[in-house]
Amino acid sequence: MANVIVAFSKPEDARNIRNILTRSGFSVAAVCNSGAQVLAQAGNLSSGLVVCGYRLADMLYRELYDNLPPEFAMLMVSSPSRRDTQTPEDVVCLPMPLKIHDLVSTLEMMEQTQARRRRRQKQQPKKRNEQERRLIDQAKKLLMERNGMSEEEAHRYIQKCSMDSGTNLAETAQMVISLIHI
Repeated sequence: MANVIVAFSKPEDARNIRNILTRSGFSVAAVCNSGAQVLAQAGNLSSGLVVCGYRLADMLYRELYDNLPPEFAMLMVSSPSRRDTQTPEDVVCLPMPLKIHDLVSTLEMMEQTQARRRRRQKQQPKKRNEQERRLIDQAKKLLMERNGMSEEEAHRYIQKCSMDSGTNLAETAQMVISLIHI
């Protein structure tokens, strides 16, 4: 369940939205009246959703959006006239008066989108730093010189050893280097 931060300039509106979300099964991490409070709360959380109005006590939604970490999605609740061409594409807008069903289903959709994005990021291979690349290249060169392997065969050998031992490629390359130098 995503962390939800509710932010409206009127405390009563914020509490009402929080109560609706809590009854609907959402985890409301904080209720705020200013953008600074939202940013402070967002800094304490790894990701989440921000439900806010067009105007907060100290800033407009756009300034808040520009300063939010990228792991946060924003749902702005305002009158349709407040939405303009300057509204970023990834800010979801709901019109006032607000229907509870629309709010809940929109937040569920945003939560699913965030979960998919996190899964995709986890599945992407980790970028190797320069030191790890040099280590792997050094291990491949040693295998090519000592065992007469091609670069592709040496890479496959390190990959297979890595998978068999359950270690990452750089650690396996380090083990190959240390075993050859013994």
